[in-house]
Amino acid sequence: MDAPTIRPKFLKNGHELGLVAVGFSGGQCKPGVDAAPMALIESGLVSQLKADLEYDIHFDDQVHVYTEQMPKDDPDYRGMKKPRAVCAVTKQLSNQVYEHAKQGRFVLTLGGDHSIAIGTISGTAKAVRERTGRDMAVIWVDAHADINTPEVSGSGNIHGMPVAFLTGLASEPEPTKPFGWISDEHKISVKKLVYIGLRDVDRAEKKILREQGIKAFSMHDIDRHGIGRVMDMALGWIGSDTPIHLSFDIDALDPMWAPSTGTAVRGGLTLREGDFIAECVHETGSLVALDLVEVNPSLEEQGAAETVRAGVSIVRCALGDTLL
Repeated sequence: MDAPTIRPKFLKNGHELGLVAVGFSGGQCKPGVDAAPMALIESGLVSQLKADLEYDIHFDDQVHVYTEQMPKDDPDYRGMKKPRAVCAVTKQLSNQVYEHAKQGRFVLTLGGDHSIAIGTISGTAKAVRERTGRDMAVIWVDAHADINTPEVSGSGNIHGMPVAFLTGLASEPEPTKPFGWISDEHKISVKKLVYIGLRDVDRAEKKILREQGIKAFSMHDIDRHGIGRVMDMALGWIGSDTPIHLSFDIDALDPMWAPSTGTAVRGGLTLREGDFIAECVHETGSLVALDLVEVNPSLEEQGAAETVRAGVSIVRCALGDTLL
């Protein structure tokens, strides 16, 4: 296995990788996803990125659980569960990611539930604007759209809302309220947002996608066109002059390939389709950051190791691993 040969367009130090391990599960109600970063690391991911792909990794050797950030009292707000905990963690995470990204490093974040994307994407978006003067695109690979606003969410779980906060659709106008820290410098445009793999979308989310004109490729589109054509269309929509943050929820894969996740939905991507998405985004030279989220080693005893292996494969492909 050789080091990546694609030259990054928007990274000053493309061989350097900032790694943030986030053991946080407060955006949803099932314990266990906080154990995912350590499971991925213990599977050999970090050593593989160093030895096989030759990255210079900046990692503090900690899985951050943010105990000191947890509020003593955390009542529901705007229908959200644990709003102050998720707010505090994502704000801290945003700063951590920003510190890596402003150095021109690739940033890899291992979650954790998908609420952490509020922190990761806001941090990279801010750094990318400062370094390049450009807005950043986001490719969101997921079975779910995660664009519920708090007022329309059926569950109140914030891992179903991160895109609404990142695009400003769920903005909090008061700085002292939960998520009031998210300013314009942290946000992304709905015009630079692309979904891939959707198959379990709430009615209110479908309405938001239509009204906002958001580019979304469901499993129907992948069945109809094939993953190659879908990636051509997705990357064509974004354009070749735009930095990309790839946020990959392992439940985008069919449970056959990734059973150990909290909201598994049948009829998803194959592992090769997931790898292909990551490979295609890497080949653009525009990828600046990657999240891998929602691996839950505790949920499927027989499938935990298989799900971790799938996650490792996605990360490796996004970082330049090739079949030949």
